[in-house]
Amino acid sequence: MFKIKRNDTVQVIKGKDKGKKGKVITVFFAQKKALVEGINQAKKHKRQTRQDQQGGIVNIEMPIALSNLMVLCKNCSQPTRLGFKKSEDGTKVRVCRKCQGVM
Repeated sequence: MFKIKRNDTVQVIKGKDKGKKGKVITVFFAQKKALVEGINQAKKHKRQTRQDQQGGIVNIEMPIALSNLMVLCKNCSQPTRLGFKKSEDGTKVRVCRKCQGVM
């Protein structure tokens, strides 16, 4: 069970992009990595495969380890750890460890 999900806003806490924020596009559970918008970009050489397509060097996002990411709380807008609680109707919800707000 991973606490980071798709469409979460996260902050990088380690590596070359430390301090940057972005939105999670995809989570790869088998590799324990996530693809984050605008983070961990690499240059890729693309060949022109069609007449109307542009070839050359393009920037693409590469997966980053989940251990290097921290979720930003929607309420207090701080990078925080997440916990789980049962809500009134019995469903399990994620909560911020700093402000106890529901994520």
